[in-house]
Amino acid sequence: MIRVHHLENSRSQRVLWLLEELGLPYEVIRYERNPKTMLAPPELRRVHPLGKSPILEDEGIKLIETGAIVEHLVKKGDGFGPPDDLPGMLLWRQFLHYAEGSLMPPLLALLVVNRLGLLGRPARKPMLAMFAQHLRYLESELATRDWFTGTEITAADIMLSFPLEAATQRGGLDGRYPKLQAWLQRIHARPAYQAALAKGGPYAYA
Repeated sequence: MIRVHHLENSRSQRVLWLLEELGLPYEVIRYERNPKTMLAPPELRRVHPLGKSPILEDEGIKLIETGAIVEHLVKKGDGFGPPDDLPGMLLWRQFLHYAEGSLMPPLLALLVVNRLGLLGRPARKPMLAMFAQHLRYLESELATRDWFTGTEITAADIMLSFPLEAATQRGGLDGRYPKLQAWLQRIHARPAYQAALAKGGPYAYA
C-alpha cells in the first residue's frame, strides 16, 4: 500500500490528486501546520530528517520531492505521462520541473515579504512585476491548447496546479490571465481533484 504523509495546504495535495487520477490505492497520514508559525509539525521529522511534505512510502522507500514522486507514480500507474510526440514529451519534462524549479521560489519569496508587513512593502511591487513575467509566459502557452503539454491533461498540469493556485492569492493571478483562470476551473471541476480534496482535508487554494 502506498502511504502519503500529507501536510495541510501544501504541495502534497498534488500527490493525492494524481493518485486519484491514476486509481492507485493509497493511505493518507495527515499533518497540521503550527497555527502560529505555519510550519510543519515536528512529527514529520520522525518520518524523514527534513520534515517536509510530501513524503511517499512505497516499495520500502521513503521518497521526497514532489517531482520525483510524480514521476514514480506515473511509471507505476497508467496515463498522465508525456505525450508520444517529441515536442510534447519535452514540454512535459520542462513543465514538470519548471513548477518547482522556477515558479515556486518567487512565490515563497512573496510569502516571506507579505509576512514582513511594512518592512516588506518596498520589495512587494518589484517582486510581483517579476512574477508577472511567469504568468504572461504561462498564459501564452495556453493560447492554442487547453493543457500545458497538448490536448490532454498530464502530470505536468498537476505539478503546475499548486503554484498557480497559490498565485491567485499572493502572485497576482487574476482576470488579466483568462486562459490560466479557465485552466484552474477545469482542474477544479475534475472528479479526481474533488476526491483528493475529500481525502486530504482542508485546502485553502481550491
